[in-house]
Amino acid sequence: MRIISGFLKGKSINFLKNINTRPLKDSVKENIFNILKHSNFIKVNIKDSNILDLYSGIGSFGIECLSRGAQKVTFIEKNAAAADILKKNLIKLSITDKSKVYISTIENILNTNIIEKYNIFFLDPPFTDFKFLNNLKILKKNQFFCKNHIVIIHREKKAKDEIKDYLEIIKTKNYGRSKIIFGVFN
Repeated sequence: MRIISGFLKGKSINFLKNINTRPLKDSVKENIFNILKHSNFIKVNIKDSNILDLYSGIGSFGIECLSRGAQKVTFIEKNAAAADILKKNLIKLSITDKSKVYISTIENILNTNIIEKYNIFFLDPPFTDFKFLNNLKILKKNQFFCKNHIVIIHREKKAKDEIKDYLEIIKTKNYGRSKIIFGVFN
């Protein structure tokens, strides 16, 4: 895996090789960032944004954001092996000062540790996990979002999630087996 753009462009990041993790493909990641940068419907600039990366795994999305000038990324990952690789990636790339890593369930962290507001939310739950809808509910209820914000969710193309109960969906893009949903809290 590599970093696509920014001051860390071309640098590699380590990833976890097991059946429980599904790294975000570089091509999908690149398309997400192209939409963030060039779409008229998104009023958030990655540069200087505060980002919450949920189900962060090895951190490829958040690390890409830091490379592109994000102010700070908060990573939440419950898998200790993935979080360990994430921490090693942050150290290897010398970006620990712009990041915070929580190794716990998202619900636990959202209900106890989060007091900031975020511009960009990235959720990449396992395709079989539907608890992420509860996470959206907590984020919305506690208003962890800035006025200008965007929520990006990576799901399986066939998933029939009830996301509209929590977000106003702005755009959905399909890439192979993946579906990327862009929305804002309504």
